[in-house]
Amino acid sequence: MTQWDAEAAVVGLGAWGATALWKLAARGVDILGFERFTPGHSLGSSHGGSRMFRLTGLEHPQLVPLARRSGELWSELEDAAQERLFFPTGGLLIGPENGHIAGGTLRAAHEHGIEVRTYTARALRFQYPRHTGVPGHHIGVWEPSAGILRPERAVRTAVTLAQRAGARVYADTRITSVEPVTGGVLLHTAQRTVRVRQVIVTAGSWLATLVPGLPLESVRMPITWFRPLEPDGTFNLESFPVFMRELDDSRVLWGSGTEGGHDIKLGLEDRGVTAKPIDPDDSDRSVTPDDWSDLAGTLPAKIPGLETLPARVAVSTQTRTPDGQFVIGRPGGDPRVIVAGGDNGHGFPYATGIGEALADIAQGRPARVPLDFLSPDRFH
Repeated sequence: MTQWDAEAAVVGLGAWGATALWKLAARGVDILGFERFTPGHSLGSSHGGSRMFRLTGLEHPQLVPLARRSGELWSELEDAAQERLFFPTGGLLIGPENGHIAGGTLRAAHEHGIEVRTYTARALRFQYPRHTGVPGHHIGVWEPSAGILRPERAVRTAVTLAQRAGARVYADTRITSVEPVTGGVLLHTAQRTVRVRQVIVTAGSWLATLVPGLPLESVRMPITWFRPLEPDGTFNLESFPVFMRELDDSRVLWGSGTEGGHDIKLGLEDRGVTAKPIDPDDSDRSVTPDDWSDLAGTLPAKIPGLETLPARVAVSTQTRTPDGQFVIGRPGGDPRVIVAGGDNGHGFPYATGIGEALADIAQGRPARVPLDFLSPDRFH
């Protein structure tokens, strides 16, 4: 008779895995958590000091209910830990009225009854003067419910709460392979083999290695911080709020102003320029001018008043799917394995909702938010 080490395990304690671990432990499930590094590390995608949260999930119409539920759960996580993780600053979405960013935000807002305010290009330039070069046919959409989340703090908080609820967490422990067997799964490490009845694999860039057959690509995405030429207050978070701005060449400029000792955080969503495929086991995270020169060259015409060279550059690792949506569910309906991955650069704000969904799947509970459109089997 097989002796099981636990009822379930979570492999990979980034934002999604940490919140799934928290939810299952809080429900009394005998559960293990494995993280090959230290929770809150900077080698995946759950780092960088801040992440934008918004209800208007413009990437897919069905993301809005998930965003709403995630917002409720961020509050629940904060209350449980007595730790502030979300700062409701409001957010700005800029671009063509029929485009992906501003247009998609308006469509989501109208369909789901989300409060927004719209600016013409002229009004936008007056209200937020640091955004220059906004074409006349572009608009700004202000979402009051948006804000910023603290990613590293959120991960560590969820893991800590899970441990308090009884989860056994193994940091700096690499799962080398996941082997489904009769009635459960064997999780192999360099030191031992762990036996559980089912596993949730939320290993980010390493997901496709542990669960082959998923169409995932890992890329490196630079995150860059700049300092203003003059400390005149026009780059603080109130005057220069968290934003996404679609440019005429379809690239997306994004970032947020100074707050809490953080410099101005900026990035440029690429079209194959800055985000390059990466081997997740490649430990080289060194930075070169190629990581920030394209962004720096864009800023004088779009966001003037910043120093030419960045104050700091870090590398985030993201995982992409062919259709830009997440993969969440049981591959092939396997009762032993649940996967969640393919964050596509916009997965962090939904972490609490996804963590709850993974816990519901593991326990066979009805879904609070329908996520069938994220099935890992949709690519077959």
